[in-house]
Amino acid sequence: MESAATRLAAVEENIARICKPARRKPEDVTLIAVSKTHPPEKITPLLEIGHRVFGENRVQEAQGKWPELRERFPDTELHLIGQLQSNKAEEAVELFDVIHSLDRASLLKALAKAMDKAGKRVPCFVQVNIGDEDQKGGCPIGELPDFLAKVRDADIPIAGLMCLPPADIEPAPFFALLYKLARDNGVEGLSMGMSGDYETAIQLGATHVRVGTALFGPRG
Repeated sequence: MESAATRLAAVEENIARICKPARRKPEDVTLIAVSKTHPPEKITPLLEIGHRVFGENRVQEAQGKWPELRERFPDTELHLIGQLQSNKAEEAVELFDVIHSLDRASLLKALAKAMDKAGKRVPCFVQVNIGDEDQKGGCPIGELPDFLAKVRDADIPIAGLMCLPPADIEPAPFFALLYKLARDNGVEGLSMGMSGDYETAIQLGATHVRVGTALFGPRG
């Protein structure tokens, strides 16, 4: 069994290796350790060696493990990377530092209300339905400029754009399209790439990669 330190070092070395020919700095790529489905005892070793950015898919699961972990490691940055139901907006704003799945008007309204109530603004990535897939969340590409304008009007900080490319298809064209959409719309951040394709995503401009299996092994 590889240790957490060995796995983390391998991923960080890969990021540095990919950044070099892309003329990018490794520190410009944020590694989000996706800890969904993993218990605190599997997360703690990464925290103990200094990693501080983690991602969870579900509000309820995060509520069950992160308050206690953050008591020990208060400088942890927690990202919500899964779909968010509007009725969970208040809890998400309370718990997470960044939200990656803002994708529709109803959720925008709920998040703006929750942030006003909490007296804080949580940066959000706008999720784009990059492959035009009915079963996936995400703002349709054609509606993106109007939706970004509404997010700005609601005074929600835009962290960038996020996508999940279609499964079992070469992801590079979808990452390249997200990069173009970000530039066309004056957006900086790009949340794209997971364990199987984060190297391609970095080559094409990812600023945040969401890596789970390569750091934790198979899901629990």
